[in-house]
Amino acid sequence: MYKSIIRPILFSFDPEKVHHFTFSLIRFMSKIPGIKGLFKQMYLVEDTKLHRELFGLTFNNPVGLAAGFDKDAKLYNELSNFGFGFIEIGTLTPKPQEGNPKKRLFRLKEDAAIINRMGFNNGGVVEAVERLKKNKGVLIGGNIGKNKVTPNENAVNDYEICFNALFEYVDYFVVNVSSPNTPNLRALQDKEPLTELLKALQVLNFKKSKTKPILLKIAPDLTDEQLLDIIDIVSETKIDGVIATNTTILREGLKSSNKNEMGGLSGKPLTHRSTEVIRFLAEKSHKAFPIIGVGGINTAEDALEKLEAGADLVQLYTGFIYEGPKLIKEINKALLKKAQ
Repeated sequence: MYKSIIRPILFSFDPEKVHHFTFSLIRFMSKIPGIKGLFKQMYLVEDTKLHRELFGLTFNNPVGLAAGFDKDAKLYNELSNFGFGFIEIGTLTPKPQEGNPKKRLFRLKEDAAIINRMGFNNGGVVEAVERLKKNKGVLIGGNIGKNKVTPNENAVNDYEICFNALFEYVDYFVVNVSSPNTPNLRALQDKEPLTELLKALQVLNFKKSKTKPILLKIAPDLTDEQLLDIIDIVSETKIDGVIATNTTILREGLKSSNKNEMGGLSGKPLTHRSTEVIRFLAEKSHKAFPIIGVGGINTAEDALEKLEAGADLVQLYTGFIYEGPKLIKEINKALLKKAQ
């Protein structure tokens, strides 16, 4: 029903307006008695064979919602009813910011893709914390970044502010230095500044009574040499893992007329490259750290391929928009079938 009826209606309107409308609709429907249970009945797959133990956390299933969908932690409780094993909120910044000028979100229907140049639009970490206080048992990842106006030499301070503010309310952290939509942000992926940033967060982490896992989200556009640097950095800073990958700035083989819009490309065109990055990291590091695979997962087969390449968990974003919540169920069912 989603692909045949709901999606064509939603896709006839502006993507960003539809996003906000869909949030309001899900929130409204979730308040109707019985709807929450109906969603769970339709999409949730419960089986201990799906459980994953990773960096001290238990995931009820390995399919999560990637950052960017619920930036401000407004809908994580309701979205969890669609069967996700975990939900990543953010990217959050210390101060609220509007992001880049609209129009900044584009569907590439012929390519099953999206281009966004949102620019870390969010209401700030303090507002998100207030919403996270209402968590009803959802495993939450906190994706953190820096404000656009903060120069890179002061970036560590922004990440530290977000880390401290979110610490009591998220289960793991994701350091986002790989979005292409904040000027010069990707320069923080270079070995020296990235090592400095992660070490600073680990200093804060080890001052707590109990540490929280810290992961690094990387771009799919890194060279092999840069990926080897990432492996070295993970080893040196002793962070807990990597999320591979964020959106790409490349535009190879696209068919859609709006393919040259500026921003990060996500969806089906990223399937192969994100899997390549996962496999490279897993093989070259001898699986020294956990990997969450994201990028171009439109089918259960795409998810299985990433897990076989070395991912421990997977996340959806664009595939969730194009395929609907049944994709979560299909992946989990495929995993159970493989486990038989």
